[in-house]
Amino acid sequence: MSKFVRVAYMMALLPIPAAAKEAAPTPSKIAVVEQGLTSAVVLAGAPAPRRTIEAEMRRLNVPGVSVAVLHGGAVEWSKGYGITRVGGSAVTPSTLFQAGSISKPITALAALRLVQQHRLTLDEDVNAHLKRWKLPTRPGEQVTLRELLSHTAGTTVHGFPGYAAGVAVPSVDDVLAGHAPANTKPVVVDTKPGTMWRYSGGGYTVIQKLIGDVTGRPFAEVLQDEVLQPAGMTRSSFAQPLDAASLATAAWPHDGSGKPVPRGPYTYPELAAAGLWSTPSDLLRFTIAVRDSARGEKGSILDQSLATAMLTPGKGEWGLGLEVHPTPADRAFAHGGSNEGYENFVVAYTGSGDGVAVMTNGAQGGEIGSEITRSVAAAYGWPSYHSIERASVPIPADIRARLIGTYTVSDLGSFSITANGTGLAISLKEGVSEPLYASAPDSYFVLSTDLVLRMKGGEPKATGRLVMGSFDWPFARETDAKP
Repeated sequence: MSKFVRVAYMMALLPIPAAAKEAAPTPSKIAVVEQGLTSAVVLAGAPAPRRTIEAEMRRLNVPGVSVAVLHGGAVEWSKGYGITRVGGSAVTPSTLFQAGSISKPITALAALRLVQQHRLTLDEDVNAHLKRWKLPTRPGEQVTLRELLSHTAGTTVHGFPGYAAGVAVPSVDDVLAGHAPANTKPVVVDTKPGTMWRYSGGGYTVIQKLIGDVTGRPFAEVLQDEVLQPAGMTRSSFAQPLDAASLATAAWPHDGSGKPVPRGPYTYPELAAAGLWSTPSDLLRFTIAVRDSARGEKGSILDQSLATAMLTPGKGEWGLGLEVHPTPADRAFAHGGSNEGYENFVVAYTGSGDGVAVMTNGAQGGEIGSEITRSVAAAYGWPSYHSIERASVPIPADIRARLIGTYTVSDLGSFSITANGTGLAISLKEGVSEPLYASAPDSYFVLSTDLVLRMKGGEPKATGRLVMGSFDWPFARETDAKP
């Protein structure tokens, strides 16, 4: 599956409810977390094996992992595992990782700070504030900052693949216009604003341009002054590329087989969408700032009314920059992040003040990040983020033969289904496959993430929908393979 679709792999980690309970006292919560990893989905009637962080790092070819845990509104512990790269140093709590799309909620907080300062408004036409470049819209339509923040503006370009070291990097204007050397299409509005939820990194690049235009300052400087410094995110920056001294100790990216990405970290000029370098502890300091604001704490970074808007779920269960999941007694807010060779996740609760951030430097890090999140949820007695149970049924031979092939997911990428003994396997990422289970003749699932394939039709053009949390993509068979 392409990089664009993999962005959603971490963001599909939904907070599955469970009965709220207090975690039993243990000599070491860290050890409990390290030894309690479980898959996103477990088979009904089968035992749910517990795995360790180190074992999962080996299985998933993830060289380095960094974890920080929030408890009662404060960072309780943080720890690094593995290495930054072959021949590099050990991962520590201060090791920098690319945060990927977790850049978006940081950007959202900065934009809301500018709203608070009356330099931006949530519900006016953004083209009134954009200068040389204007967001292309259809006659009679306009786009607001609120819509851009909540992924309801109808803007195009799901995500960004980045630029390998040594490759020409476009300006933000080139990215928005789709001009060389940009490697993505122009950002335009192709759906009526406000009518539907559709994740758009392109929309956040419009926000990047908007912040630069209204402040007259470089985006990275504005984010430093408005969010990173006030929130105490002292290790974080939007430096793209990272300076040589910082890069020497940062975690470098690796592919799904654990091989280093050639020439190291990619560069992302789309700073608002994907440009943050950070640590798990710093990401949790961001969540503390948001939680304190939502609770109306004295000296908070944001007015309570704006923080409430940020954490009010709308279409797709998204607020302004964050995925939001209320539970009967609390509210979880979260975001995932995926850049080339990096996978990350952060979640926190507004009530209990609990949370976790996981950053990894491997393309399969999304799976271990979700496993660690569930382990923390169990250890700390969270009301959500637990494994779900699904029953599987045998796949008849004729259906099995019809499903084998390669499928295209909209214009985002592809996946393949292959034979796996008497069953099937699916490859969602290049070079990585896992068993595909059936819950019904037209519904299939995996264990690594809460993903469902809803199949329709048969020969010669099987179609369906791939559903992961808020993401719902149509797909169709591209080619047929022999069983």
